[in-house]
Amino acid sequence: MISANILIFNKNYEESEFFHILCQRYGSVLTSATLEKTSALAQSTKLQVVVVDAELASYSSLKGLFKDSTSIIITGRDENQLREITKEWPSTRYVDYQVISLQERDNSRFYRALKFAIEHSQLRTEVENLKNSLELNDQKLKEVYVEIKEIKNFISESVLKELEKRVSIETKYVRLKNERQKIEKILRKLYTANDVSSLLDIVSDIKEIVLAQGISFYIIDKNESLGKYLKPLVWDDAFLSPPDYSKYSVLIDSQDFAASAARFGQEINIPELSFDDRMSKRYIEQLKAPLKSILVVPIMHDKDIIGVIEVYNKTEKGNIRKEGFSKEDQQILRGLSTHVSLAMNKLNLIQYDALTGLLRPDPFFEKVIQKIESQTKRRQEEGLFALVMGDVDWFKNYNDRNGHEAGNRLLRELAQVLKQSIREDDLLCRYGGEEFLFFLTGVNNIDEALLLTERIRKNVEEHYFEFEESQPRNNLTMSFGVTIFPKDKVHFHPTLTRNDLKLIANEADNAMAEAKGKKISTSNLAEKSEALLTKNKVCAYSRERAEEESRGDVIKSLREIFFKEKRKFERFHVAAPLVYKENGTPKVTKTINLSIGGAKIKSEAPLSPGKTIDLVIIVGNKESHLKGDVVWSEKAGGDTYYSGLKFRDLDFATQKILEDYFSSLIKKGNMPS
Repeated sequence: MISANILIFNKNYEESEFFHILCQRYGSVLTSATLEKTSALAQSTKLQVVVVDAELASYSSLKGLFKDSTSIIITGRDENQLREITKEWPSTRYVDYQVISLQERDNSRFYRALKFAIEHSQLRTEVENLKNSLELNDQKLKEVYVEIKEIKNFISESVLKELEKRVSIETKYVRLKNERQKIEKILRKLYTANDVSSLLDIVSDIKEIVLAQGISFYIIDKNESLGKYLKPLVWDDAFLSPPDYSKYSVLIDSQDFAASAARFGQEINIPELSFDDRMSKRYIEQLKAPLKSILVVPIMHDKDIIGVIEVYNKTEKGNIRKEGFSKEDQQILRGLSTHVSLAMNKLNLIQYDALTGLLRPDPFFEKVIQKIESQTKRRQEEGLFALVMGDVDWFKNYNDRNGHEAGNRLLRELAQVLKQSIREDDLLCRYGGEEFLFFLTGVNNIDEALLLTERIRKNVEEHYFEFEESQPRNNLTMSFGVTIFPKDKVHFHPTLTRNDLKLIANEADNAMAEAKGKKISTSNLAEKSEALLTKNKVCAYSRERAEEESRGDVIKSLREIFFKEKRKFERFHVAAPLVYKENGTPKVTKTINLSIGGAKIKSEAPLSPGKTIDLVIIVGNKESHLKGDVVWSEKAGGDTYYSGLKFRDLDFATQKILEDYFSSLIKKGNMPS
């Protein structure tokens, strides 16, 4: 149980009592309403945390009052004010802020912040104690040398044995001192880690301190198809990018060392692996060197397992040690895993991309939905929303010429440039590989969205990146596609989903393809090559009607399926072959009419309205699998029924097939109704 000394510095009696009650569960709570009393308490009491009101939290007035190990939590009701006050404090000091309402029932956010502040203070104190211990032991070592010098002229057999014993102790001490210095270096990196890439910088240090030949670092992830699995951010010393995760991932239920540690929460330390059935195929085939010994430690947060650290082949003077890893190695790795857990919790690796520290796509879409719903509920009129897709130009060329590690360093640096190029309320994620997706809020029109994106493009173009001279035009650049959707139309769709946003992202991707020259229609190879070399530009996605699209100066649009009202799609009277399943039995029929939103079909029996059925439709010479909701079904005469189907969750490929098919019908003179 965490126990700490916590000081509440607040002039408002009601607020002081409120925080006093909240903080009691974590230790002894003191209160002060004056700077004089606060100063006296800081001198007489070892404080872990000070919870101070924003009006009293100016760094200039509190400078030098508290020890470096004391964490500061600034409280108030104005988030902008709290953010500005926090910036006044030096980066070496742990300072956080909390927006608090006395009427708020759920105080879990404050509890988490308080707990982390206490843990940080205790870790800082531990480091200071290590430093003091090292200084004290340095003095003791000097005393040992003095004693050895005094007795060197009076060596006897017994004295010689004593001297050998002292030298052995001295050697052991020096080794311990070096280990402590390395641990201190790792802890310092963990304290200052502000993104995932800086957190992963400790991996090589951990490998060095336990003298391992290789190291892997996993986090636990989960998806609908696999369930829980271990995703390696580092595999056998190599920092992985998202396309490589699946190659080295392992299911939690697998017969595997890392999976076993994650499943049972137990450490594994084995010097001889010949007959262990957890020696899975990936260890045999994918490690750089044959596996002789292994040490695996789970990373715990409270009682939950959130990751695994795994080291291979203990070395000694450059050779593999037959006895494997020692109990001391296991103890060191266990201790470090606790600190790693705190850093992982702070950075929230489930939410963020491991390489760049940016949001991952799913959490990104969740935050976009939250922002849109929040503004819609408050009926705010703050302009429109835009999605922007950006892609690094000629990234494969960069990777091929400079190596995979250089490519990873580039993406980490690029992520920082992109973060600095957007506004505070905008969002950014790594969409995959070298693609990045932006959500821009409060833009008045497509022109404003283009201007904001142009600023991002220019910042990338003007920033110097390592080895960019090897790129075409001797510069590293990005191309962007922009799409915009009116905020006032969002309420037409009762629940905005991730799939809806992915469709809009496809629009931005379509525009980006134009910017990169992937949609060049010219048959002249020279003209096409020249067009491809342009890249490094911003293109807008347009939803103009087909007559305008045919001019060739805008990009062909996707239909806004989830924004359009029922029956507003153009319908074509075509008899396209269609297969649907009824009670698990495939039925073959044809369409009576067809649109981007659905179809009218013939059936031998009535279909149940509201039921979702699997469909296969063939248009032209292309087959598409999709789902449809039965909207209505009525008798047409004889044994024939007519039914209306509404397509649902159309993916980009199916939508494109239908649009291309309808375009071909128009060219043949078959006009829509």
